[in-house]
Amino acid sequence: MTSAVPVAAHDEPYDADRADRAARPLTAFGPDFPFAYDDYLRHPAGLGTIPASAVGTEVAVVGGGLAGVVTAYELMRLGLKPVVYEAHQIGGRLRSVGFEGHPGVVAEMGAMRFPPSSTAFWHYVDAVGLTTKPFPNPLDIATPSTVIDLKGESHYARTLDDLPKVYREVADAWHAALVSGARYDEMQEAIRDRDAARVKEIWNDLVRRLDDQTFYGFLSQQPSFRSFRHREIFGQVGFGTGGWDTDFPNSILEILRVVYTGLDDEHRSIVGGSQQLPLRLWKRSPERMAHWPAGTTLADLHPLGQPRPAVTHLRRTHPGSITVTDAGGEIRTYPAAVFTAQSWMLLSRIQCDDALFPIDHWTAIERTHYMGSSKLFALVDRPFWRDTDPETGRDVMSMTLTDRMTRGTYLLDHGPDRPGLVCLSYTWSDDSLKWLPLSAEERLEVMLASLKEVYPKVDLRRHIIATPVTISWEAERDFMGAFKANLPGHYRYQERLFTHFKQDRLPERYRGLFLAGDDVSWTAGWAEGAVQTALNAVWGVMTHFGGRTHPDNPGPGDAFDAIAPLVLPDQAD
Repeated sequence: MTSAVPVAAHDEPYDADRADRAARPLTAFGPDFPFAYDDYLRHPAGLGTIPASAVGTEVAVVGGGLAGVVTAYELMRLGLKPVVYEAHQIGGRLRSVGFEGHPGVVAEMGAMRFPPSSTAFWHYVDAVGLTTKPFPNPLDIATPSTVIDLKGESHYARTLDDLPKVYREVADAWHAALVSGARYDEMQEAIRDRDAARVKEIWNDLVRRLDDQTFYGFLSQQPSFRSFRHREIFGQVGFGTGGWDTDFPNSILEILRVVYTGLDDEHRSIVGGSQQLPLRLWKRSPERMAHWPAGTTLADLHPLGQPRPAVTHLRRTHPGSITVTDAGGEIRTYPAAVFTAQSWMLLSRIQCDDALFPIDHWTAIERTHYMGSSKLFALVDRPFWRDTDPETGRDVMSMTLTDRMTRGTYLLDHGPDRPGLVCLSYTWSDDSLKWLPLSAEERLEVMLASLKEVYPKVDLRRHIIATPVTISWEAERDFMGAFKANLPGHYRYQERLFTHFKQDRLPERYRGLFLAGDDVSWTAGWAEGAVQTALNAVWGVMTHFGGRTHPDNPGPGDAFDAIAPLVLPDQAD
């Protein structure tokens, strides 16, 4: 839950602090690996070059989500020939589902809100010309009103100050916990300054102290959260995007990465659906492209313009090759490959040989912990929630956070004369599992009953004009969860997976296969992590073929030794 701080109007007095923050914005610069991916992307020298002998070489890219498409797009720019494999459709967890007969309205089954601090992600959004608008998070300036409903008691608010005093106390307690327990102000200043050395000094100290600590354990040890009631409210309502309690068992480091870099604030949505981004990149011809004729796209490099089918087998073959078998039975061998699908696919859905990775990397893959997540969307005839209740003068319905089964309900407005969209329920982990066995229709009944308790005068059912759509990511065979979420003590595993792209220290027999995707990143669940790890993999493939970056634009691997993630010892001193 964020405080609703209005954007400054043109006639307001000059605010020096606001101007300073605008000049030094928060970005996803670290903290584990503070590399300026946005500067690397923008530099006129490009990401690097490959030797003439490597031009046109095929590289397998397993997975057609955002990480896979960005990887393939940039490999094509370098002059390589990416061959993308995808089990379903381009987009991965950027999945936008339409409603028949209602063009332009889509339900975002996966990622639906993107922070401005995701600057590498926005590089590609801008490149393909997508339009965005503010996303209506609780108490955000873009949200007409919010209702907090806990323990059978509802509170209507437009700003945090409209809520009972205890909610301000909880907000202040969270800020105090971050400042006193996690060097919050210091870290944000270092990120704003892009002071990599300072970011590393602060973060490495915190990793050593907090790697074994849960989110809840961290809260309970802070003086500002001595009250269980405050911890309970914080878990159910939270700050930023809603309740945090489903994250309570996870490592506090996971949460700090998000709040330090502003990933939980000022979100925007993509008009027409986030899946447009990978789809447009698939059909876009990059500027300054090596080897390929002007106008060449990823679609042009694939028969019928479509990726190859799902990978069923992945193995190493002599000498130093990666051999891929797809669902159509075709076997192809490549000198390099990038795996961007969720890591658990390597354990279950794809038959792999042990020689793909060192044993410590296999252990890290096996120990990856995924969060479940479910959504239920209903298309309605109009944004009826903007109607005014004549008795109270309030909106008849609001963005809603509750301890009932719905947990988070979002109201998505497409204009007064167009159908609206209600995300009836957005849940995580245990809350998602509670209704995993139910069909979309059964889920609808549960959610309508829950919301009827909050809004007894609203007949939401009579506004629904299409069959509801739903998803539970933990039940999706090629995902088995929404995103990675490290548990306490998992830092060492994450460090192995993230740094896998820098392969000069690996035995030669393990080189040539690279990992990418948001679950390999430090910020799983955010599209920025998918983009950053894709760029790491591109650098890895480029150097694997003997390529290099321009001296004026070093890549993530070139800067690695100076900013590499901390390596924690496996044994006590």
